[in-house]
Amino acid sequence: MLRERRTGSLARMLTLGAVALDEEVVEFRVWAPNAESVEVRVDTVEHGLDRADDGTWSREVSARAGDDYVLVLDGAEALPDPCSRSQPEGLLGPSRVLDTAGFQIAPGPTLALEDLVLYELHVGTFSSERTFDGVVPRLRELRELGVTAIELMPIATFPGNRNWGYDGVYTFAPHRAYGGPEGLARLVDAAHRESLAVILDVVYNHVGPGAEALAAVAPYYDERVDTFWGPALDYAKRGVREWAIQNAELWTRDYRIDGLRIDAVHAVVDNSDPHVLKELRDRVDGIVISEMNHEDLRPLDEWGHDAMWLDKLHHELHVLLTGERRALYESFGSIDGLVRELQRARPERFVVCAQNHDQIGNRALGDRLPADVHRVALACVLFSLGTPLLFMGEEYDERNPFLFFTDHVDRAVADATREGRMREVLRTTGTPGPQPGPQDDRTFERSTLEPRDPDPFFRELIALRSQLPRELDVSADGNRVTMRRGETRLALDFDAMTAELSR
Repeated sequence: MLRERRTGSLARMLTLGAVALDEEVVEFRVWAPNAESVEVRVDTVEHGLDRADDGTWSREVSARAGDDYVLVLDGAEALPDPCSRSQPEGLLGPSRVLDTAGFQIAPGPTLALEDLVLYELHVGTFSSERTFDGVVPRLRELRELGVTAIELMPIATFPGNRNWGYDGVYTFAPHRAYGGPEGLARLVDAAHRESLAVILDVVYNHVGPGAEALAAVAPYYDERVDTFWGPALDYAKRGVREWAIQNAELWTRDYRIDGLRIDAVHAVVDNSDPHVLKELRDRVDGIVISEMNHEDLRPLDEWGHDAMWLDKLHHELHVLLTGERRALYESFGSIDGLVRELQRARPERFVVCAQNHDQIGNRALGDRLPADVHRVALACVLFSLGTPLLFMGEEYDERNPFLFFTDHVDRAVADATREGRMREVLRTTGTPGPQPGPQDDRTFERSTLEPRDPDPFFRELIALRSQLPRELDVSADGNRVTMRRGETRLALDFDAMTAELSR
């Protein structure tokens, strides 16, 4: 414990990865504390790197943006760079030098937490193009709807071409199938020009399958500690901390992304002082939102994060509206519980939703809420003082499912993922049974949106958020809940499944 705390407080490292210093010179730096020698091979030429006391190896080399390179440790096989900015050939290909200084990205809007109306989307299923560029044509309609920030599900390089994104391996490299680094830069620029902020979902609790190269370069994992997805990352080591924190800095600095949503922080194992996610908050500009799956307010009270995902409001609404009371939902579904969630102190610190990628996608058939149920749930969320999040398609009540899909090349990994998926659905919903095959192309294709015009009711509720007082009065009468903000009232009837707005 004392060693971990001492290690955690060491000075930050210089920038890891390949950094173009000018048109002819690139500085390469890699953390490889156990290596006896490290070379970088640019095209066919190998350059020996020099070791520093912090376990990093570096050298300025004659190279330029667009050059491919690999790392060679102790004369063994060539490996991609764990901090690669670009993987144009995927997990197994070489890394590529990227000069992010060439990006032309407009500044983002200035938003207070109370201004946020989040719109979560998956790049691969949001449009028929399945790319960053495919998102751009719909940005204006989202802004006109009243959305103030799009939230991208993870876009780091993962196995294959389709995935939710939480299996990212090369976390600094935007996925090639979506349009790579240049495509992400164009999307952020276009969003900013529409006065939309961009929040990016990042994963620091584990690394996806196919990450053997990371372990071959440096001791990233603590094999003594398991998460639900595999061995934990060892944040007692300075190099692992820098891998995560410098990644966060890259998105907010080089891509001008306005904030980060950090996935499943309850699974980020760290006994250091400061906690790695507190140090991240101290070093990153922009909004930081944490996902926590239980009532643990450390992100807000200790780490200085701006807000957190907490699904309790969702769970109360879901059970009240569907009657499902299994697995994760068994302790929810009371009117008192709903009122309590609506009356949280400083509610803007909690991201609330009627649906999100987990609550839809972790169902066996990826089915969304029925239309009448969805109307009540989303009305409650939008009228609340919490920070609302819409999952893509909710504004017009999308009927296509959002299923779980993967594209693993390794058959053993694909089989293990399918089995793990069945356990996850049982754990979260309590409903075993057949599911669409994650590796089936049709599973991915069925999840693509079919956009329509937004529901005027939802548009009105979003517009009211900035017009009404930031005060909410909630009262209950049996299975009816009345929410008041000033002279405006939203009446929810959980027997009749209705939501009525009066002004």
